[in-house]
Amino acid sequence: MWKAFPQEENYSETTMTGQSKTTPLHSRHTANGAKMAPFGGYEMPLWYSSAKNEHQTVLTKAGLFDTSHMAVLTVEGEGARPLLQHCFSRDLEACLGSQRRPLRNGRCLYGVFLDDRGHVIDDAVINQMADDSFMIVVNAGMGPRIAGHLSDHGRHLKADIQDRSDSLGKIDLQGPASAKILQEVLKDPGAVFEDLPYFAFKGSLPKGGPPVPAVELRDGTPVLLSRSGYTGELGFEIFTAADKAETVWDLLVQSGEAAGLVLCGLAARDSLRTGAVLPLSHQDIGDWPFLNNPWTFALPYAAGGQSFTKDFVGSQALMAAPSVRYTLPFVGRDPRKITVDASARVLWQDQEMGTVLTCVTDMGIAWHEGRILSLTSPDKPEGFAPRGLSCGFVHVDKPLPPGTEIQILDSRRSIPVNITEDIRPHRTARLALKRMLA
Repeated sequence: MWKAFPQEENYSETTMTGQSKTTPLHSRHTANGAKMAPFGGYEMPLWYSSAKNEHQTVLTKAGLFDTSHMAVLTVEGEGARPLLQHCFSRDLEACLGSQRRPLRNGRCLYGVFLDDRGHVIDDAVINQMADDSFMIVVNAGMGPRIAGHLSDHGRHLKADIQDRSDSLGKIDLQGPASAKILQEVLKDPGAVFEDLPYFAFKGSLPKGGPPVPAVELRDGTPVLLSRSGYTGELGFEIFTAADKAETVWDLLVQSGEAAGLVLCGLAARDSLRTGAVLPLSHQDIGDWPFLNNPWTFALPYAAGGQSFTKDFVGSQALMAAPSVRYTLPFVGRDPRKITVDASARVLWQDQEMGTVLTCVTDMGIAWHEGRILSLTSPDKPEGFAPRGLSCGFVHVDKPLPPGTEIQILDSRRSIPVNITEDIRPHRTARLALKRMLA
């Protein structure tokens, strides 16, 4: 059964004229002078001070993002796990660690939902609240589509699917100082941070779901706290009731002032995720087979990579797919970038061979003595002040090895870039919390 969760407040009502929705934190953005623009059906902040300052501060200190535009579903009941095992790309019974243990309570997992052709409907993070209770985070506006997809494939299963989008607030605290800032607002930080590895969570959603275990802020506000994010840096995603979002935001702002916390918009979010080699759904992954890209770890390949460990929606199409295009990361030589539009294309050896999916500037990196260094690199030279490097993803018809020079161009300019395996080095997302708190 699929039903929308009732909204507690009219934070996100769309007018009959098609006006963008607003998040529970809209007033905080406008009060702080954010540059606002439509995104995913919501009016969202693009930047506050500048995208460069926000990007670099996330690498060196911390940034605060409103991500309440993301859609949240819950799937519960005895059929919940079999339904997700059938529809989600990851094998829930063999996914954690090098020994590929089953997904368990308090852990979350990145993957994709595919259609019968093996094309991406959307990417998602699944959180296991209990053996028969899951929270799914998908992209803005995708709640109804993913809920419908699950409902269509779960007619024979006992699973309750609820779209809880707009009843929740979601805030991302990202950067090496994020744990120290969060420590000041949690009621019992020692207990919360204990046994909280990358892609683990604690807490529960308001009005439903068992706590894993409960997490409260110092003022008693309950939250679900996930050690995850979309920047490649140490960070947390915080879910709370929509009417508590401003309270949580204000506590974090107050706690982060001494640590240099800055408010961040979508521009820095985009450049940070690209430098961390993370895809934007419907842009870097989308309506083509989910193959030959940097994120095929999200497929349940068996040993040898010639088959899958389970059958799932789209798996047969992927196994039968003919040679398809390749999605490859690239990095430039300076901050110059091109505009990704209909004119953007890729040349290799004077032959047109594909399109540009993403092109941004990671403003925290630069070339130094033949290699890329970041503001977080422990061996960066004194006075290291990067201007940034263009980077992104291309979609081409040949597999090109790392180091291959290509040209990316639009209607205005052509710039040389090189295919790479990784972009921004020395990312902090997976570092031990004890080390980051020291």
